[in-house]
Amino acid sequence: MRTLILTVIGSDRPGIVSLLSSTLADHGANWEASSMARMAGQFAGILNASVEVEREHGLRLALSKLSKQGLTVVIARSGAQTKPHAHVRLDIVGDDRPGIVQSISAALSAAGANVEELETRVEEAPMSGGMLFKARIVAGVGDHVNLDELRAGLEAIAGELLVDITLDDAG
Repeated sequence: MRTLILTVIGSDRPGIVSLLSSTLADHGANWEASSMARMAGQFAGILNASVEVEREHGLRLALSKLSKQGLTVVIARSGAQTKPHAHVRLDIVGDDRPGIVQSISAALSAAGANVEELETRVEEAPMSGGMLFKARIVAGVGDHVNLDELRAGLEAIAGELLVDITLDDAG
């Protein structure tokens, strides 16, 4: 069995997920995990699928032909599995401005934490009329990560960026 990671982008319209799932099913592939969204009028998604080694080539060809239907599909084989580790969750809220994700991701990287999930959005602030940035990050932390130092670094960034950052154990 081979595990593939697919990234898909194209103009958003009804039927994209059906087209992808049918293509996978036609080649005996199993849709395992995914994250998909409509962003700025585009469909953007990433998914993890497994397929029998002898059927991989046919699946790759079929996925490449989806370009005729306006979809760009990039295929990668899964990477090496790492040992399980603890996770922390960060929730970030503040006035939208450039540099929030860069500052927080740099602090996580410097501490040795690995961003495993990142979800962001910008929405109208209910009281101020400005734009509000919200993010949720799940980061893997090994034994080498000092959570107290990470928390202190994030608190300093929160003060600089004028955002609220909540750091919790995610299990």
